[in-house]
Amino acid sequence: MFPLHDPLHETVREELSFYDDLTAALLARRGVLSREEAEKFLNPSYDLHLHDPFLMVDMEKAARRLSHAILSGERIGVWSDYDCDGIPGGVLMHDFLAKAGANFENYIPHRHEEGYGMNVAGIEKLAKSGVKLIVTVDSGITDVEPIARANELGMEVIVTDHHLPAEKLPDAFAILNPNARPVRGKMPEASGSPSASASNGTRAEETYPFKSLCGSGVAWKLVCATLAAAPALRERVPEGWEKWLLDMVGLATIADMVPLTGENRVLAAYGLLVMRKSPRIGLQKLCRGMRVDQRKLTEDDVGFMIAPRINAASRMGSAEDAFRLFTTDSESEADLLAKKLEKMNRTRKAEAGTITRAVHARLKEKGAVRSVIALGDPEWRPALLGLVANTIADEYERPVFLWGREGNMRLKGSVRSGGGVHILELMRATENTFTEFGGHRAAGGFTVEDTAVFFLEDRLVEAHGKMQKEEADDDLLMRADAVVAPEEITDAFLTKIERLAPFGMENPKPVFLLREVFVRRISHFGKGEEHLKLNVCSREESESGIDAVTFFAKGPLARVAETLAANSRAHLLAHIERDTFSRENPVRLRLLDLRVA
Repeated sequence: MFPLHDPLHETVREELSFYDDLTAALLARRGVLSREEAEKFLNPSYDLHLHDPFLMVDMEKAARRLSHAILSGERIGVWSDYDCDGIPGGVLMHDFLAKAGANFENYIPHRHEEGYGMNVAGIEKLAKSGVKLIVTVDSGITDVEPIARANELGMEVIVTDHHLPAEKLPDAFAILNPNARPVRGKMPEASGSPSASASNGTRAEETYPFKSLCGSGVAWKLVCATLAAAPALRERVPEGWEKWLLDMVGLATIADMVPLTGENRVLAAYGLLVMRKSPRIGLQKLCRGMRVDQRKLTEDDVGFMIAPRINAASRMGSAEDAFRLFTTDSESEADLLAKKLEKMNRTRKAEAGTITRAVHARLKEKGAVRSVIALGDPEWRPALLGLVANTIADEYERPVFLWGREGNMRLKGSVRSGGGVHILELMRATENTFTEFGGHRAAGGFTVEDTAVFFLEDRLVEAHGKMQKEEADDDLLMRADAVVAPEEITDAFLTKIERLAPFGMENPKPVFLLREVFVRRISHFGKGEEHLKLNVCSREESESGIDAVTFFAKGPLARVAETLAANSRAHLLAHIERDTFSRENPVRLRLLDLRVA
């Protein structure tokens, strides 16, 4: 049976005595162990719970330099990444600089032609257009050579990033990154002058108290600091105007899957509030096209509806389309761009489906499936392979490595674990194969040597065989937060749970166990009948039940569902949510796992 979390310790329960049992337990499991912390978690405040941007190393230096460039009319280049963190960050910098009357341009590298991060050719383009100051968003911390080239061409660079640095930091004018490590050496004198020299390879210990900001979050901090450092800018940018940029900060914070705790919880919560009210015509058009009510946007809408469409722009074409969607004031242009992103997202799904079918065909042709699946094709688009690898890994319940060829001719791919194997450890154990790799326990990306690709599966299978397979014991199983009966799942119950939203990394949706429920009906829906719906209740004689759905039912859950019949009993593991696509928005279950009772 599904395991439950351990009950709260008496001391913790007493500390959280102000709250009901379920709320107290959910708070404690998120590391919230005092009344003060609980109030902060449940009532995030813009005024009380955001940190002073000047606590970040180099922030005062960067803010003074940027404000000087704005006020003096220097040409500024904003270099942002092409994903759903970099694009919103580029948009918020565009809006701020436009409002401040700056002389600037935005630059987003092409995913397939230029790849991730800064590059020398792009730097040289900015130099030719007269740029004297570059501000990066969600990139730059590892771009030593391009930033050195910028310095050679007489440009200065302010890096705003959140990724981990390499061994050497770039010689940028300022580096804003809560995760950048200190570099020892003689620190330059703090003159406060806009023309102060670059970092010269020195950096103080980072003093910013929150390490998990996304790239757009760091860029927004620079905007706030710049407005504080230059009172003259307040003649152009009204007090509090910067709050309107939180729609982009919230979008990036949720989409980039950074922990939704601490300061990120505030940014995500207020970001959703601003998104619901945003006059941004591109966001309005995008919501209408998706048939999502903008006034009721949730973190799920951002993560599963908006973010894939933004990412589809760079995967299927150019990130510029998503950038322009959010920056245009033209209703007709916004309408065209929203429809274009919708079409690209459909194309992305179709192409991913084509690759999935090709993988299935090749596995069928091979016959026996090995302990690790590794396949590739130079014609496969690397940006789509994470979606496909996830599907195949779920189906075959083993690690799946898929590769394709990028526009720069590198063989690049994605990997999903399929459960039970730590992906990073597996890639580390596979020697002389990958030129680059990264990720976490369940998912990652890699670049593979041209000569190694022919032996990729053999080497992975060998490395996998040497690793001790992790046993799926109770500690690795999903634990339920509480046992509930179908009749307990009401609007009031969901409202109690929603106090902990927005949910995401390190603040997961609560999981509930429904024991021995009566399955009244089993049905499938969707064009290909690929989605599963159960209607369940506590007793056979109950007049009504509650729906439990799962989309794209596959793997063990789908296999168990095939063995169920109407009027049988089952144990369910599920989230509780609102069905926003039904007229009355009823409460329903999102099915996570299923066992025959």
